Amino acid sequence: MSQMRKDIFTNRWVIVEETNTVQPSDFTFTRFVRNTTFCPFCETHEATTPGEVFAIRKPGSPANAPGWSVRVVPNASPRLRIEGDLGRRAEGIHDLMNGVGAHEIVVETPAHDLSLHQLGIEGICGVLKAYKARILDLEGDHRMRYVLVFKNHGEAAGAHTVSHSISQLMALAVTPQAIKSKLVTCQDYFRLKERCIYCDVLQQELKGKRLVWENPHFAAFAPFASRFPFEVAIFPKSHNSAFSRISPEQVSALAETLRMVLQKLERALGGAPYNLSLQDRPFLNPRAGYWKTIEDDFHWHIEILPQVFRITGFEWASGFFYNPVPPEVAARCLSL
Repeated sequence: MSQMRKDIFTNRWVIVEETNTVQPSDFTFTRFVRNTTFCPFCETHEATTPGEVFAIRKPGSPANAPGWSVRVVPNASPRLRIEGDLGRRAEGIHDLMNGVGAHEIVVETPAHDLSLHQLGIEGICGVLKAYKARILDLEGDHRMRYVLVFKNHGEAAGAHTVSHSISQLMALAVTPQAIKSKLVTCQDYFRLKERCIYCDVLQQELKGKRLVWENPHFAAFAPFASRFPFEVAIFPKSHNSAFSRISPEQVSALAETLRMVLQKLERALGGAPYNLSLQDRPFLNPRAGYWKTIEDDFHWHIEILPQVFRITGFEWASGFFYNPVPPEVAARCLSL
């Protein structure tokens, strides 16, 4: 018989199969195949992208030229544009604003044939430093409320046209509803227990059978109510509400953790597509209400969602998820 598990962070229910026999090889999916046609993100092709807004470069190398290890450029076809005013207004009973924000591409490596999990620790550190730098810069824009950092790896995960290893960054004038749901849960839990819900869950997972990897600064585990087969969450062990406060030592530890987890997924699933996202706090621009306790009750983290099982009408219509792989089994497979 299956189980129904409740996600403690979102109050979402997940139907989880009760089985010990499922294996990664039971799933079929379109494996990642790198496109070898012209790529604007490769080194020496810098002139084919918009001008860089951030880069980690060899000393003395000029902007928008070879010599970089990580490069951030505006998306050439952005969903939101940085220019203009928000223009908040009503259309009858509905709310409306202009599509103002930022949409940037983080080019993770100059090499076309490398994926994030194939980079060395120093290379992944550079990607994380780029995230931090862009978040801090965009936090100074009074129009922005949130920066979403995400990565689509493989066609089934949304990387339809780009096979170079990139992630994306979007600055938004509103806080995403999925984040707001977590914020409310965090606040309610803190009011009741005067503790961070993420810290409590982390302490439980460090002792349990869903742990996938840990080092002195980070832990990776399969969440109790995983929505997707082989889903992994990465939590910092020390409480911190904002990714932008990550220390140099933690950057190296997170790079090691990301590399190990992505390599474990690669070995277990054989090149499965995945989505990765940084779940960070909103910007603390002055406003009444929730933000008074967010320093104590929210805990930034990373989610990695392999796309090996198709979402159907049931999930879209109900808000429930169905996961045929118990997270305990997933953690065991990934820990091999």
